[in-house]
Amino acid sequence: MRIGVAPSGRRSAADAVTLARLAEDAGLDEVWVSEDYLERGAFAVAGAMAAVTSRVRVGLGVVNPWTRHVALTAMEAHALDEVADGRSVLGIGASNKGWMQDRLGIPFERPIAHLADYTRGLRTLLAGERLVGRIGGQDVDAALDAHPPRNVPIVWGVKGPRALELSATEADGVMLSVLSSPDYVRWVRESYQPRDIVAYASFAVDADRSVARERLRAHTARFLGMHGASAITERAGLSAEFATACRERLLAGTSAADLVDDDVVGAVTVSGTVDDAAAALLAHRDAGLDSLVVIDDGSADPAELVAGIVAVASHAGLG
Repeated sequence: MRIGVAPSGRRSAADAVTLARLAEDAGLDEVWVSEDYLERGAFAVAGAMAAVTSRVRVGLGVVNPWTRHVALTAMEAHALDEVADGRSVLGIGASNKGWMQDRLGIPFERPIAHLADYTRGLRTLLAGERLVGRIGGQDVDAALDAHPPRNVPIVWGVKGPRALELSATEADGVMLSVLSSPDYVRWVRESYQPRDIVAYASFAVDADRSVARERLRAHTARFLGMHGASAITERAGLSAEFATACRERLLAGTSAADLVDDDVVGAVTVSGTVDDAAAALLAHRDAGLDSLVVIDDGSADPAELVAGIVAVASHAGLG
């Protein structure tokens, strides 16, 4: 199983570059950049990270198919892969109506069908071919004026059953959301058989298990609220009633941290003592995960964060 890290979008671009350099020097396998609106743009940060590294895979996890024309994303992905010398991975997700339509004013229609059309369009353009067709309500007749073609892997950041099913044929892998437990990873692997599974994971380690998990309590509660009653929470052994309560708190603008105990945090994160965290890594590996990417919350010193990840991976025999 590959191990990676993704800098928080709240970090400066310079800090993200530092984290990428530290990750490569420490022997990690991958660095990823998320693109959460309205934080820093992922392509610029990923390009800077690629420029200061030579070995790690550089992934975008994930951008959406709404805010960039398919030709623009192809242009950006082509240039990034040139900078990365073939080490880049392009993650795309459908995003959500709340951000795209309600806040940015972009009509959010047929998101999974649009994601599939967009992905096919990207593959055509990156292969150096002319794209002629209708993508996202726009008639496209274009080809990249950039050569040679780039074979950029495209992974989908999705969680719904239809999207996961389509990802097995349309994408080169899937990127699973933060809070993906080993049982959820196993379910995705067995049910949908994606080519490659990457998952974000929250991470905290301390000699005192409760101290480590306290650091992630509010963060875990917020993401439980985002997921609500879903396959992610069900496969983690959490009841629909509990997940719904977390969802209701989030929608009401209040934290559900008081509902989330240490066992819940431990079930959906890589946290606790070094032994606990190492066991979580191995459980994810044994469930069929190909890459675990620690999602940085922006609070830790970059060097300390990377050192902690390496220590746990080494303890698990994965370093």
